[in-house]
Amino acid sequence: QVQLVESGGGLVQAGGSLRLSCAASGSIFSLGSMAWYRQTPGKQRTLVARITSGGSTNYVDSVKGRFTISRDNAKNTVYLQMNKLKPEDTAVYYCNAQQVLNLYWGQGTQVTVSS
Repeated sequence: QVQLVESGGGLVQAGGSLRLSCAASGSIFSLGSMAWYRQTPGKQRTLVARITSGGSTNYVDSVKGRFTISRDNAKNTVYLQMNKLKPEDTAVYYCNAQQVLNLYWGQGTQVTVSS
């Protein structure tokens, strides 16, 4: 089992920045891709950014140029640096991690961007 704990969410004004962290613990071996998703009430959880174990990244178009995903494999932690935040970025942000055939999720962290 892998446990994921997110942190770093909060309330920020439009144009501001936040940095989310997601630390993995437990039976960590062969961790593959790690990713950030977000979800608003009544809507499906959607991918924001993903990073492979080798460092390759991809982003949803709406955050390209504003968000940066990174990972520290030594610390089993993935980060999401969010700059130039917009009200439409308001959501609960979840991280996930793939391990062989299993996919694990964190509990989520709220990000609220005020206009």
